Amino acid sequence: MLAEAKVPTCPDRIAAWLMARGDGLQRVGMETGPLAVWLWNALTARQVPIICIDARHANGVLKMMPNKTDRHDARGLAQIVRTGWFKAVQIKSHEAYANRAMLTARETLVGMRVKLENEIRGLLKTFGVMFGKRVGGFKRRAEEIISKELAIAPDLVPIFEALLHARRDILARIAALDSRIRAIAKRHATVRLLMTAPGVGPITAMAVVAAFDDAARFRRSSSAGAYLGLTPKRYESGEISRNGRVSKRGDRFTRKCLFEAANAIFCRKLGGSRLRNWAKTVADRTGPRKAKVALARKLAVTLHAMWRTNTPFQEEAAMA
Repeated sequence: MLAEAKVPTCPDRIAAWLMARGDGLQRVGMETGPLAVWLWNALTARQVPIICIDARHANGVLKMMPNKTDRHDARGLAQIVRTGWFKAVQIKSHEAYANRAMLTARETLVGMRVKLENEIRGLLKTFGVMFGKRVGGFKRRAEEIISKELAIAPDLVPIFEALLHARRDILARIAALDSRIRAIAKRHATVRLLMTAPGVGPITAMAVVAAFDDAARFRRSSSAGAYLGLTPKRYESGEISRNGRVSKRGDRFTRKCLFEAANAIFCRKLGGSRLRNWAKTVADRTGPRKAKVALARKLAVTLHAMWRTNTPFQEEAAMA
């Protein structure tokens, strides 16, 4: 049976249309996108056999069409689902998405704080005031500038006070989220387990848990590095065979957290001396940046293995 129609993006309307045209539905497909999680959960609750297809995989097929329209895309997705030539995307748990939303909100606020500080520094340079560094941090130096160096231009004081007040409010919101993250980490057994690894704090551990959601989704822990885009891309064609840079596919925020953890292990003595020595050896061959990326991949694999086996960090196992 072949049928086409335009239906509003409403789970009830979509489920009703599908059920009215087929009693034996086997698969219903859709692409990943901003509404994919909501639609998948809502349609699953309505007994619709919905699957989610990676948009990058679907694009590889749909781009063969000479004309791109929503109708052609829908037909192409239907053919992909019918033939079974797809890889279903795992929809994570509500807890994973909630924790990820909290981490993303914190990262956004931190970016706003940095942007405000840079804006203050840049505006002051316009009037010949160099911010520089002082003992006591950013706030103390800013108050010193307002009270002394801007005394000759009182019309500028309200402008910089407004920026400083905005920065103060953002810092308060960041502190509130940090407190919430620490509280969740304290009662989350898996997060506490991952924090036994060197360089891994509550934010990195929570990011990893939110990215993987279920340790059983990978048969081998070595797949964790590829899932987070920390393994090199491979290209082979005829006599050409080469490795490229890391793919940078997957969760960018978790990849960033793991790189920062690797940087901490590499540059500071936080434990994990054998990991650090291994990374130093890699750095002698390829440079420190690639060594830190390699250490981040090893850390991702180690954290997944710890989660899967429910074992605290053991440096000998990590180096095996």
